[in-house]
Amino acid sequence: MIDRIFAVGASALALAFAAPAVAQDASAPAAETATPTMSFGEWGFDPSGIDHSIDPGDDFFAYANSKWLKANPLPPEFSRYGAFTLLAEKSTADVKALVDELTAKDRAALTADEKRIVDAYEGFLDTAAIDAAGLDPAKPYLEKIRGAETLADLATLWGAVGYPSPVGGYVSVDAKEPTRYSVYIGSGGLGLPDRDYYLDEGDKGKAIQGKYREYLAFMLGQAGYDDAAGMAQKVYDFEDQIARKVSWDRATRRNRDLTYNALSPAELGKIDPAFPMAALLASAKLADTDRYIIGDLPPTAARAAQLGLDAGTLAKIGGGTPAMMALLQATPVEVLQAWTVKGFLGANAAALPSAIDEAQFDFYGRTLNGTPQQRPRWKRAIGESESLLGELVGAAYAQRYFPPENKKAMVELVENLRKAMGISIRENTWMSPETKKEALAKLAAFDPKIGYRDNLETYEGLEIMPGQPLANRMAAARWEHADMVSKLGGPIDRTEWGMLPQTVNAYYNSTKNEIVFPAGILQQPFFGLTADPAVNYGGIGAVIGHEMGHGFDDQGSKSDGTGMLRNWWTDKDRAAFDKRGDMLVEQYGKFCPFDDGKTCVNGRLSLGENIGDVGGLSLAYRAYRLSLNGKEAPVIDGLTGDQRFFLAWAQVWRAQTRDAAMRQRLVTGPHSPEQYRTNGVVRQMDAWYKAFDVTPDDALYLPPEQRVSIW
Repeated sequence: MIDRIFAVGASALALAFAAPAVAQDASAPAAETATPTMSFGEWGFDPSGIDHSIDPGDDFFAYANSKWLKANPLPPEFSRYGAFTLLAEKSTADVKALVDELTAKDRAALTADEKRIVDAYEGFLDTAAIDAAGLDPAKPYLEKIRGAETLADLATLWGAVGYPSPVGGYVSVDAKEPTRYSVYIGSGGLGLPDRDYYLDEGDKGKAIQGKYREYLAFMLGQAGYDDAAGMAQKVYDFEDQIARKVSWDRATRRNRDLTYNALSPAELGKIDPAFPMAALLASAKLADTDRYIIGDLPPTAARAAQLGLDAGTLAKIGGGTPAMMALLQATPVEVLQAWTVKGFLGANAAALPSAIDEAQFDFYGRTLNGTPQQRPRWKRAIGESESLLGELVGAAYAQRYFPPENKKAMVELVENLRKAMGISIRENTWMSPETKKEALAKLAAFDPKIGYRDNLETYEGLEIMPGQPLANRMAAARWEHADMVSKLGGPIDRTEWGMLPQTVNAYYNSTKNEIVFPAGILQQPFFGLTADPAVNYGGIGAVIGHEMGHGFDDQGSKSDGTGMLRNWWTDKDRAAFDKRGDMLVEQYGKFCPFDDGKTCVNGRLSLGENIGDVGGLSLAYRAYRLSLNGKEAPVIDGLTGDQRFFLAWAQVWRAQTRDAAMRQRLVTGPHSPEQYRTNGVVRQMDAWYKAFDVTPDDALYLPPEQRVSIW
């Protein structure tokens, strides 16, 4: 669900629990470390954790967090651990407590819904039964793949639920007509995280490529290929061609104007009449529509000029879906079959025999992320249950763990942040009255959603069977696909959420102009009913501001208050806004954790999140000061209110990661690493300089004219 939302312009606070932070060498002993915990003291931050040997002006992240980082080495099951992970682990444990209560009951006493949850959990947990079944549960799918003898046959299979496809579609709100649903189409096909992995000619890149080919050979060998290594090379070569001829640069793909290309069915068919796109769409039940939106259609010269794309940007645009159609026709069917086989096995490795599951983790966990050890099976079983019946599980979670007073307090905080942003827009010195009017209208139209949706899904018609984890996955996929397709031609469902109640995250969705805060994140260190207001504003207040800020970041700002993708800015105002964004791109591009300054944050790829952080913290600070009604906050444990506010911001990004995971995030992730999400933001705010007596002699100091103030 959330992948589809992101594709049409949503931004999460912390995708996969945020970007990585302080690097930890993967070769360090991963041994039997205890799961880290955090102390939040009496008012929401434990001042004994401050490292006074570090000047806050040199490294504010380390000043607030280094003692905790040193005392809490990474447990072997994690590539990254921090505040988000800690809460995610708590959420997993909370859900397990609920599931344990069900498994302890007599089966005859369970309701039908409870039986489905138990069957999903226990079926995935029983690895002995999975191993005993071998590949028998997968054989019907593998036989269909091997039996697809033409490209048309494969296209039909790719459109069916449960099979990987190099070209695919989904239904979502139309970005330029947000009162209707449309079908979005795009291409993928890569097994490595990004096209840059295939283009990397360095020693690290070649090593990863070699390990990936070994992984491909193993998977194909499991599927019964005689010359598994030979076919693995052909599959790799096919993906390499996708990377070089089809895929787009990630930062370029963020451009929502460039990726919105609406075509009629006839126009779609004319892109490449020889490609069996009609068969694929019919199989996917996506043929009954009058509009397709192609996300990776290369622009014509006229459209490139209209969008103001320079030569550098154009050079980063691959051939997209048209090139994929041509490549698929030029690739032998047996290679496409093998690509589909390895994709099916990889996608479902966790529900297949242990050897396949371990191979999947060995490459994607150990090699790519440096994670020494697979997560305990019971934790993965909780995750599996949530992936199949997430809102059914979430209903029980919300009832037990999210009291009404938490929602009431959050509603007040959201409205305080909305008030602060309104003041900020009105006082803005670089925005014209015309654009301010539009901005205020969009702010007023924000639809905040807190805790959980009122009409949580019951998954009517989804049958979960005992001891059938792969079949259960396929059944859930078919149910979700049918639910998605049913939206075509219908009214917009504004009650639908893209995250579960127990999810530790938050997001902004531009096509619905909504900001969403699941119950899972509404806990310390982000939010506590008894916490100091400065901490709540520096924590969850900044999260609220971050998601509001996404509505006005470089891409979210392209939608108006109704969710429509349109330009509501004057040219002068947009230029002033983009100038501030460009300053952030330059600043963050100088954060370079590896290879003697050669491997750096991608300031353009991470721009939206960085704008969200900078704007979010400044809005939270304004709201905090407004809440004081002109008075100064009391000093607590020797810390002023402003100091506690900024320490709370640093605390929510407390985290460390392994080198390999850090490197992957720098290539693929839209979020800057946590130390830069902390240091890169506070240095923009005059109040931080005053609170911690930061001077030009400090490493983080920026002259006032270089500080970026947006909202």
